[in-house]
Amino acid sequence: MMMQAASYAAFGKAREVLVVGPREAPLAGPGEVLVRLATSAVNPSDVKKRAGSQPAALAGGDLVPHSDGAGTIVAVGEGVDPGRVGERVWTYQAHFQRRFGTAAQYVVLESRRAVRLPHNASFAVGACLGIPVMTAHRCVFADGSVAGQLVLVTGGAGRVGRYAIQFAKHAGATVIATASNAADAAECRELGAVEVFNHREAGWGKQVDAWAAAHRTAGKVDRVVDVEFGANLPEVLDCLRVGGVIATYSSTQVTEPKLPFFRMLYMDITLRIVIVYAMPEEAKQAAIADITRDLAADRLHHRIAAEVPLADIAHAHELIEQAQVRGCVLVNLPE
Repeated sequence: MMMQAASYAAFGKAREVLVVGPREAPLAGPGEVLVRLATSAVNPSDVKKRAGSQPAALAGGDLVPHSDGAGTIVAVGEGVDPGRVGERVWTYQAHFQRRFGTAAQYVVLESRRAVRLPHNASFAVGACLGIPVMTAHRCVFADGSVAGQLVLVTGGAGRVGRYAIQFAKHAGATVIATASNAADAAECRELGAVEVFNHREAGWGKQVDAWAAAHRTAGKVDRVVDVEFGANLPEVLDCLRVGGVIATYSSTQVTEPKLPFFRMLYMDITLRIVIVYAMPEEAKQAAIADITRDLAADRLHHRIAAEVPLADIAHAHELIEQAQVRGCVLVNLPE
């Protein structure tokens, strides 16, 4: 069986290396499922990999990009319940240490990496769930309950931040956030943040600290979910309590941060760096359970920023690279 897929055989700019064309569809092996994909999501890790962030990735041949997607299981391998055929699913880790991801009409992956999608959730929503939502869940819950805590989410209108706000709010935290403009600040409030600060203003950490002192008996922030660790660290330290937690998943502006070790030492800080691929399996399954529950109850709000056809996949990569959109960028597969 043939399928349409995007691939690249060299690292470089999206329009120079991504090609779309026919190739043999995969077959499900033991413990695997074959998914007929409706849509594939583009994440920053996908565009970085295509640009050359993992030089050894092409050693085995060309790559079909993207880890996240959604579609329908059409076949199963040995050891997988045949009853899964016909199941609507969302996928994650399809491209982690594997050559062939979700930018194709079909993908094969471990059965547990294809998660049942509740009937009330669209394939477009399903494709958004992998990296952003699982990252948000880990950042919020990896270090215990947030009930009654003050949680700060930097970049709260971003792909991960919007879900972190919702998870923390649903779990009983008081949530505050940062944003860089009025529209993003309004969205953070709609998602559950009670106050929003402008992270482009110098001294925003002291503003957060003053707000916390005025609004909480305990004062200060208990936990931070942070999108720009190196750039934000000085401000975060101005508002984080002794014994507080920084959970961060990115540091794009300052890629090799310098830590004020002794200041952090005397604050007894927990620094947690999060990436979905390295999460313990129990953390992945806990995230999946909560995501499934919240999807079924329509408790999660999503933002689909752009949808493009497979033939225009380069444009989707450019939208992510150039930070031109807020929300999930999807590549729709041919029917």
